[in-house]
Amino acid sequence: METFTHFVTRLRSTQLLLITLTLLLYTPTWPSSAAATQTELLRDFKATPDPSIQTFQSLLADPNGNFSLGFLRVNKTQLALALLHVPSSDPLWLANPAQLARWSDRTTLVFNGSLVLSDPQGRMFWSTHTQGDRVVLLNTSNVQVQTQSSVLWQSFDFPTNILVENQNFTSTMSLVSSNGLYSMRLGNNFMGLYAKFKSGSNSDQIYWRHRAMEVKAEIVEGKGPIYAQVNSDGFLGMYQTGNPAPVDIQPFNTFHRPVNGLRKVRLEPDGNFNGFYWDGSKWVPDFQAISLPCELPSPCGAYGLCGAGNGSCSCLDNRTEFRSGECFPVQNGDFCRSGLGEISNFWVIRRSGVELPYKELMGYQTTSSYGECERVCERNCSCWGAVYNNASGFCYTMDYPIQTLVGVGDESKMGYLKVREGAGRKKMNVGFGVGIGVVCGALVIFVGVAGVWTWRRKGGGGGVKRFTGQDGGLSPGPYKDLGSASFRSIEMGNNTR
Repeated sequence: METFTHFVTRLRSTQLLLITLTLLLYTPTWPSSAAATQTELLRDFKATPDPSIQTFQSLLADPNGNFSLGFLRVNKTQLALALLHVPSSDPLWLANPAQLARWSDRTTLVFNGSLVLSDPQGRMFWSTHTQGDRVVLLNTSNVQVQTQSSVLWQSFDFPTNILVENQNFTSTMSLVSSNGLYSMRLGNNFMGLYAKFKSGSNSDQIYWRHRAMEVKAEIVEGKGPIYAQVNSDGFLGMYQTGNPAPVDIQPFNTFHRPVNGLRKVRLEPDGNFNGFYWDGSKWVPDFQAISLPCELPSPCGAYGLCGAGNGSCSCLDNRTEFRSGECFPVQNGDFCRSGLGEISNFWVIRRSGVELPYKELMGYQTTSSYGECERVCERNCSCWGAVYNNASGFCYTMDYPIQTLVGVGDESKMGYLKVREGAGRKKMNVGFGVGIGVVCGALVIFVGVAGVWTWRRKGGGGGVKRFTGQDGGLSPGPYKDLGSASFRSIEMGNNTR
């Protein structure tokens, strides 16, 4: 059974709050309150969390018993209103991923025409904002608020990170990964995956795009938007509203092969987009949008280097060890000093033999040399780095904190990467630090010996000032700060410094 760490979100809009669902649903039995589960909720329904339940409190079930809506306990003290796939105990949908309630008998879910999750302090965590007569859970896993003649609201219109078969995904919707970093959206004639590498920014970086092939049907301009759907025949299709023929088909491994269990696709925390089907005992992988690790948006984390041949991870700054899935701590913002018109301090990594994993989807400008490309980014306080292709002259600049680059054999592809001053000092390779200490110690001894030898050759004299200089301090040598420059530079080739 898949763990719950792939579902509840850490959203940038909530100050990068990491919400990890408690891994307690491995038990094959449901809590005793499941016996009270209803097949519809009518007006004046009210429920509160049962303090004795440690996992999931079922409130509403579909007619076949495959799905259940109820209270999901998160991190022991928090609560999400969740829809679970009963055979696997895996969540398919969350009502309130961005604002969890407390697991307390003072938190209430009521249906008064609207389905409302709130507490006595007046905080409303989530609501359908409807005036319906009942709430039902269909055997498709769709939760609906209905009147006697119409559907006022349905969970299928508000997906989180999963789509199930026969659920329409329109151009007004988005899937968001459980960590809040990645999203899936539709364009006029394509499906795209986007990364939010810079919190607070409205411009996400697209890193994967699948354009409709338009083989069985063509997209007709002005005839309505496109939508996507997981088809029970084993493919992810794109359609134009009003035309039942697909304008695109992305086949699964079980294309044209019937399966008895539910199909689903999920946007993963690493940015991949995967498909599965339920075989009666486990979720079986059936589709993968991105097959190579180095083509993921950031497989090795901030300032990581992904080996194109084997997908292994190392660090762009090869003085730094790749530990715990990162090279430097995650950074944010830019280098602009608010209101001062200045650039805040940074240091630089230069690395040859690197490129961006999604450069075909990025904008670029043409420059005559790597030096010119570097200067374009250096003088721009919003720029975090640039990658230059010497063969084409293309200069790709990044206005977000540096993510993983891909190692390539072409030394003419070069990267210029800013690092905020002070970042990464604690993760410096110990061996490198010891080596620097030994070199510095040897240098001091050499200078001392040379000084004594010179003093003896000249017969001594001159006092202390002959060694320290007239100001009584050490002479400024090559270790002095680079004057008015606001950065220090570390130049690197492939695994060399």
